[in-house]
Amino acid sequence: MILRHSSRVTGHSSRSSLVTRHSSPSLGESGLALLTTVMLLVAMTVIGIAAMTVTGMGSRMAGFGRMAEAGATAAEACLGTAVKLVQETIDNGTLPAAYRDDANPPGPVPAGNAATLQAEIMGQSDNNADAADAAPNTVAVVNNYVVNGDIDRLYAAPKAGSAQQFGAGYEGTGAGAAAGGVDIYYRIDCSTTNTATDTRSRITAVYACTVTGESCQRKI
Repeated sequence: MILRHSSRVTGHSSRSSLVTRHSSPSLGESGLALLTTVMLLVAMTVIGIAAMTVTGMGSRMAGFGRMAEAGATAAEACLGTAVKLVQETIDNGTLPAAYRDDANPPGPVPAGNAATLQAEIMGQSDNNADAADAAPNTVAVVNNYVVNGDIDRLYAAPKAGSAQQFGAGYEGTGAGAAAGGVDIYYRIDCSTTNTATDTRSRITAVYACTVTGESCQRKI
């Protein structure tokens, strides 16, 4: 009878051992799996934020590039208008009325500044102290930019090409005895401002012009 009781105890112990071998994962293993998952989530979040930041910066840089290009285009348009104005004024001996802002349609030259600009172009006020930012000679709006232009006559010099032209002497605005023997140098300064985006651009160039009907040539 004692032997049978011992046999039952032994069988119970075997079953208990089997249950222990098939127990659930330990607490340490669960914690490690949770930590790994959290680290992966953090890494993916950081990568996502970095990608969004780079994309945003790229878009902003592209926008700045487009605004700068628009400002430069507006300034170049100002240069072209100023050169045409100078050449026509030299050829006609007076500032064409069509360029005044009280003409129909309005031109780029403020009516109150027309006499001063004509004097500058015709050599009666060389190196005038006016500037594009203050009392501009031309004002226009191009591509949402306010464009101010300043035209200054710098000096006149014998036109390179022949001894006759060099010795012809000065006989009026840009004219010599050899006809068209003088180059007149003008500095044209154009500044653009877009107040909505606070974007600014500026171009300054020097042109040589004559009275022979030739177009002004850019030197600088």
